[in-house]
Amino acid sequence: MFERLRTFLDGLTGPATRIEHGDPRVAVIALCFQVMEADGRILASERRKMRSVIKQHYKLDDASLAALIEAGKTAESEAIDYYQFTAELKRHLSEEQRIELVGMLWDIVYADGKRSEMEDHVIWRIADLLAVSGRDRVLQRQEAAARSDTVEDAEPQQET
Repeated sequence: MFERLRTFLDGLTGPATRIEHGDPRVAVIALCFQVMEADGRILASERRKMRSVIKQHYKLDDASLAALIEAGKTAESEAIDYYQFTAELKRHLSEEQRIELVGMLWDIVYADGKRSEMEDHVIWRIADLLAVSGRDRVLQRQEAAARSDTVEDAEPQQET
């Protein structure tokens, strides 16, 4: 009886807002938070870019997006490393999709118009764990910089 009641109440929120255990989208959002936090601060522009990129990529409504972001934020806060997320994504995503994910992460980095040394390092580690080549990582970085109208320096900005 309690199970039927729980199922009914879950149904009121709509199936689109339910996040299944092991949903690879949660891992994607957790990695987005890792990248946003890399330079020690999460800017509003980075949050907006993450919401925009995730909403567009997964074709989500606002309620589903909010639920997914909350699940990703929780997963990221409980994580001890990137591996749990990257291992899951390697099982679920093709090579092309993993490269695209690295591009999405770069889009978030360039939301504030600059790339920090720490952001660069975090994406390098994530890309390496996702088995994305250095060449593809750099190409995705350059494409993201071009999309954001950011002038690419050879070296990232050092934290001050």
